[in-house]
Amino acid sequence: MHNKFNKLTWAVAVAAAAFASQANAGGYQINEQSVSGQGYGHAGRSSNVNDATIVFGNPAGMSFLDRAQLTAGGTYLNVSTDINNASATRNGVPVHTDGTAEGDIVPGTLVPFAFYAHPVNQQLAFGFGVYAPFGSKTDYEDTFVGRNLGNYTELRVISAQPTVSYRFNDQWAVGAGITYNRVEGELHRQVPAPILGFRQDLNGIGPVGTEELDARVQGDDDGWGYNLGVIFQPMPETTIGLTYRSKVSYTLEGDYHARQDNGEIYVNPVTGQRQERDAQLDLTTPETINLSVTQQMSDRLKLMAGASWTRWNRFDEIRVVDPNDPGGDPITLEQQDYTNAWAYALGGEYQLNPQLALRAGVTLDFTPTSDQFRSARIPSDDRRIFSVGAGWSPTDDLTLDFAYSYLSERSTHVDQLRRDAGGLITSTYTADYKNEAHGFGAQLTYRF
Repeated sequence: MHNKFNKLTWAVAVAAAAFASQANAGGYQINEQSVSGQGYGHAGRSSNVNDATIVFGNPAGMSFLDRAQLTAGGTYLNVSTDINNASATRNGVPVHTDGTAEGDIVPGTLVPFAFYAHPVNQQLAFGFGVYAPFGSKTDYEDTFVGRNLGNYTELRVISAQPTVSYRFNDQWAVGAGITYNRVEGELHRQVPAPILGFRQDLNGIGPVGTEELDARVQGDDDGWGYNLGVIFQPMPETTIGLTYRSKVSYTLEGDYHARQDNGEIYVNPVTGQRQERDAQLDLTTPETINLSVTQQMSDRLKLMAGASWTRWNRFDEIRVVDPNDPGGDPITLEQQDYTNAWAYALGGEYQLNPQLALRAGVTLDFTPTSDQFRSARIPSDDRRIFSVGAGWSPTDDLTLDFAYSYLSERSTHVDQLRRDAGGLITSTYTADYKNEAHGFGAQLTYRF
């Protein structure tokens, strides 16, 4: 183990977390910013103005609200993972014969949000939102058979967005928001390391075997981005919305350490290096574009369709530098080969009576990952999401929204390997994965 090792470990896991896949969107992008939108599969994300969550969906939509309102809520994600045919090797030899692959690697998670929108007059509106645009967590058991390649990954991105919109006339409105984004990442893996002892063939002290270290890395940073939106109503029954969300660039800075079972920092017996130091990784979350159409079919029924595109091809490889050696060459750690990805949604809303609206939608979400580079940290593939929901307004000032989504992911295969600095394969892991998820959402909107 040497200085390149900790950069490799940290960069692969944190960067993978930032660009992988979440419970119901391609990549590591989170869709849980609106429960009313969840009910119709977010099909009208940029065009359907229901409440203050339009601050995220399309900032131009705020100027279509008739009064100030506050919307807050969250979605609880319950993810289930089934793992089969799992095996691993180290230096070409099968290992972890007593290892396990229990599945259910994603803990239940609540994704909250809050938005406020304030129309100043018929043209101008201001708003503010706090939400999570990216994030995930995978947590394998301690005896996981593939633990040498990663057994814990967590990424959290929180965004705060002040927003303004202006409506030119009955047909056109524009909006813009600036986003402040905070990212935190953490990862663990069990690292094989040499054990120092007496070797008769060397007539002295040397490495006589290996042990597993608990290697952990943490890092954080903040960055700025922006959102832009346009709404066009060619006729009162038809609304077309377009939203652009910018990329955000980060430089995650943190620390790395590897500990033995007794809790002591490990010192490599070959190099004498203490495995505790700084680490750094440049990271860019991708820009996205959403286009949607909302059509009022009758006084009670409206239908929605939408498409989203994410520029995942920014994540072609992981490249790191030594923060203590700024003039050194960057190290390409792992090829990712992500491709740009699309998601498509269809949905509808039926106003059963003045108090109750019923919703349903379906989403097809295509993964940006490739079969060649899929990892145990992010074992995801293409998804189908089915959603239902309802909005209940006991008074003109108050609306309670509820939604349920079922995600079914295509079965996928992980065939992962790790190389040392010289390019030799040191660890491998293969397994078959099947993921599904349930999302339960609730939100409250109060109008002033």
